Amino acid sequence: MELFLVIFLAVLTVLVAMAFYYEHPKAEIPHGISQRQKLYILHYLLNFGFGLAKFLEKVGITSEVHVIRTIMDGIPPFKDEHLFIKDLRFEKVKVRIYQPKISTTGQRRGIVYFHGGVGQFGSIRAYERTCRYFARKSNSVVVSVGYRLAPKHPYPTQFEDCLTATIHFMRTVQDYGVDPSRIIICGDSSGGTLTAAVAQALVNRKDLPKLRAQILIYPFLQCVDFNLPSYQQNGQVPILLKDRVLALGLNYLNKDLSVMEASLKGCHVPEDLKLKYQKWVSPDHIPHEFKTRGYKPSTTCPFSEELYTQLKTVFDPVFSPLLAEDSVIAQLPEAFILTCEFDVLRDDGLLYKKRLEDHGIKVTWCHLQEGFHGTLFLAVFGGMAVFQSGNKGLEKLVNFLRLI
Repeated sequence: MELFLVIFLAVLTVLVAMAFYYEHPKAEIPHGISQRQKLYILHYLLNFGFGLAKFLEKVGITSEVHVIRTIMDGIPPFKDEHLFIKDLRFEKVKVRIYQPKISTTGQRRGIVYFHGGVGQFGSIRAYERTCRYFARKSNSVVVSVGYRLAPKHPYPTQFEDCLTATIHFMRTVQDYGVDPSRIIICGDSSGGTLTAAVAQALVNRKDLPKLRAQILIYPFLQCVDFNLPSYQQNGQVPILLKDRVLALGLNYLNKDLSVMEASLKGCHVPEDLKLKYQKWVSPDHIPHEFKTRGYKPSTTCPFSEELYTQLKTVFDPVFSPLLAEDSVIAQLPEAFILTCEFDVLRDDGLLYKKRLEDHGIKVTWCHLQEGFHGTLFLAVFGGMAVFQSGNKGLEKLVNFLRLI
């Protein structure tokens, strides 16, 4: 029996390894990234995880989504002697609150954290280390929001849960020793999308305290142009490959992946919207220094009415916050925006920075010259998972928090 199990696992490993090797694109690790070999290894481990998830779904053992969520959740850290940690519900939304045990003379700042995962992955548990880190290092009360995930809970449930949790916290902050004038919302990747969308939804709420700041960590912010310089330069750079961005986004919206190629070319954008969005989403607004690694203007793709009908949800500012009207952008709170040089989403952050600054909104910008998507998430795990860029990003972010 034991021999059979060993043989089965060996065959399974070989099949999965072959599947991810042939089905997944090869990585391109730019020389500007230090610790390149480590990133190669991480890339292949992730692809192995995706391959295993796909294989287990095909043979009917479990769903691909469940496997990836389990991998992301990982092994929880040990008990933290410096924090009080409690699970609660804000209305219908699960949250976990982290409160420093150290005494303080006044009220603390409060941070509401929205995790990444494209609305399908990630969890309070997966971001346990991240939220503990921010609570300890900045002496803040942190609320980690466990919003419900697609496909069981389709878009825009994730935004609605984040908004609900934020409003509840804003109304009850003093129960947690938080200064209502020092409430910050924060998120990474698609959690950055949620952060921007929630900040926009709150601009006209006179019945609530004003947000003190929004923190966007390598956020996804638009679905108009997938050929910006950062998409061209970093399309094959781990962890977030260009094709993976769109595939995950389409899965999130429950759309067929057959529309990927045409969407990448921009065939889903009608001419009137191209003209409207050109003032916000255009390579012309990207500083020249970010085009030096290579950029070619993309050719115009014929508009497809059928494709637009299928994908018009992507122009909703909840999904693409960069497309919000000027009247909304002008009322947003101060922002901290973190971008990474080797990230397909770099230019989303640069364009949002410009929009905010054009309206007189103060922006603290942290650009990680050796950074790649996910580097901050890895940094809090310590050990072999740490890249220098991740540590630098965490340090800059904590310094920003301490000034609020």
